[in-house]
Amino acid sequence: MGTDIDVLVIGAGVSGLTTAICVAEAGLRVHVRAARPPQQTTSVAASAMVGPLIYDRDDRRRTWGEATTRELVGPPGAPGVHLTRGLLAARPDGFLPPHADEIPGFDLCRPDELPSGFGTGFWATLPLVDMPVYLDYLVERLHTAGAEIEMASVESLAEAAALAPAVVNCSGLGARELAGDPDVRPVRGPKVVVENPGIDTFFMEAPIGPTWVAYLPHRDHVVLGGRASEYDENLEPDPAEEAEILRACAEIEPRLAGARVLEHRVGLRPGRAEVRLEPEMIDGSLCVHNYGHGGEGVVFSWGCARDVLTLLQR
Repeated sequence: MGTDIDVLVIGAGVSGLTTAICVAEAGLRVHVRAARPPQQTTSVAASAMVGPLIYDRDDRRRTWGEATTRELVGPPGAPGVHLTRGLLAARPDGFLPPHADEIPGFDLCRPDELPSGFGTGFWATLPLVDMPVYLDYLVERLHTAGAEIEMASVESLAEAAALAPAVVNCSGLGARELAGDPDVRPVRGPKVVVENPGIDTFFMEAPIGPTWVAYLPHRDHVVLGGRASEYDENLEPDPAEEAEILRACAEIEPRLAGARVLEHRVGLRPGRAEVRLEPEMIDGSLCVHNYGHGGEGVVFSWGCARDVLTLLQR
């Protein structure tokens, strides 16, 4: 394999696929190796609202998010992505994120537009991503760029380095073992998917903590959340948790009461204090790490992919 490819990308979630596409479309020969296919990765369970980007202008996370937004909504756009108006609301009075007036479609809401118990809120227009549809699009785009996905685990970065002159580590939670990084932690996130009873605006409670209320419409279905349970690796759906998510969302949007449940997804976000995006030499091969995105893997995906490509081309 080492003579056939320039770059081996580890992982077929949204970070791995996006990075592989970016590198392959730049003319490098790319191969993806992953333990699970895209539709079985944590990415498929993502709520996937891109933004709001409330970081300072010199924060690389803002740069990553802006690059992703341009890719998703700029012409020609990506399947599964749709700009949607919605309400972001907080329970304490006076809460407003920094740079709020720069958020697309920003408009402070009136008191009568706030759900009971919420003190502050604003409207915004942001991209929502239907992840199963979007992941299929990424796979097709990757194949068009001439790269393939091999379903096989990678036991070590040294093994990967023996297969290609350059490696990109997009292993997500797997980086705990693969990169020997104890700072990576699982953050369990269930999502309940229901039939859409006619909702066309989203709702997101802010700031996000261990629990919050969110519903994100995708035409024929709505994704409900949210929970973030650190160090919890249980992938089994919890019926009691599902019932509580349904109750909390229906309290904000009564049309969700009694909506038929289509799916209950559970994913393990790869939590880390900060994203690790940096190069490392391993047995003579260049390894670029790109993991630790937590719940913002989709938001940062294209921006991080561009930075990976820059490091590979140095």
